[in-house]
Amino acid sequence: MTTVEKIKEIEAEMARTQKNKATSQHLGQLKAKLAKLRRELLTPTSSGGGGPGLGFDVAKTGVGRIGFVGFPSVGKSTLMSKLTGTHSEVAAYEFTTLTTVPGVVQYNGAKLQILDLPGIIEGAKDGKGRGRQVIAVARTCSLIFLVLDVLKPLGDKRIIEKELEGFGIRLNQKPPNIYFKKKEKGGISMTNTVPLTHLDLDEVKAVLSEYKIHNADISFKCDATVDELIDVIEGNRVYVPCLYVLNKIDQISIEELDLVSKIPHAVPICAHHEWNFDELLAKAWEYLDLARIYTKPKGQLPDYSQPVVLRRETASIETFCNTIHKAILREFKYALVWGSSAKHNPQKVGKEHILADEDVVQIIKKV
Repeated sequence: MTTVEKIKEIEAEMARTQKNKATSQHLGQLKAKLAKLRRELLTPTSSGGGGPGLGFDVAKTGVGRIGFVGFPSVGKSTLMSKLTGTHSEVAAYEFTTLTTVPGVVQYNGAKLQILDLPGIIEGAKDGKGRGRQVIAVARTCSLIFLVLDVLKPLGDKRIIEKELEGFGIRLNQKPPNIYFKKKEKGGISMTNTVPLTHLDLDEVKAVLSEYKIHNADISFKCDATVDELIDVIEGNRVYVPCLYVLNKIDQISIEELDLVSKIPHAVPICAHHEWNFDELLAKAWEYLDLARIYTKPKGQLPDYSQPVVLRRETASIETFCNTIHKAILREFKYALVWGSSAKHNPQKVGKEHILADEDVVQIIKKV
């Protein structure tokens, strides 16, 4: 029996099983089995592979990578062409784009890499079409634009989310706050700092036994579900911010536009007419969580023309120095910082200081 057939068999059994307290351990084990089989699809041992493959492996450039994911003919290629000026084959029939087409858009002084991916189809996570390669590239993105036809957004959104989830991509989620570590002996030691409403020790043990784990420390700092527990054990999940790009708004009424605008994380646009691109790029910047840092040479005004763009979570003085040149840290004495991360302007700081968007930095070197 193939991996895909085994997956279908387990999914059918889960669908038949009633959800209640008596079946929760069994369902937990089935979910764990399913996750293990999906991992086999994600990292196949055969040379046929589920990696990016020919035409999909694109070198990273810029400070952020945005992948366009969606069904065929939703306007991904038109959006790509209008945003970047890069030609991506556009036509009124399905599957025009057959490989990954890269492009670059300049925004707020930063280079953002755009990847137009081939349209995915239902069953992509099980290897249909080029889904496996498309989703493998999507896993490498800093942000996903899930491009939807505004005339049927919710149904398509659900199907594509399911495909991405099947390949270990979690959209607009944070990793669950669960500490997990295997050990040599001592059995399963479980603690929790918040009440657990979805799991108990027996269910946790049932899932762990499916992974042949009989000795481990596990601590829950959130009210986790069995799916989140499995995600932590698997350890290969990627947590990617996502914007739902609702295209072709020229085909709906103002009242309908008001309605679809209420979808969380959604940005309505019309790629053909270039409507609402400003909001789309502003939201992309926000979701990428980038910070512009300006340099100030000694005795001169700050250089606002070419900011150093960093990910906010790693925007330390040390990262800032290394981004400019690796040699700077060897001569680093301290830095002067003006801006919202400083307690007073300027503030004298060390290399551990975390910078905020639009801070100005002057590096003072050892004499």
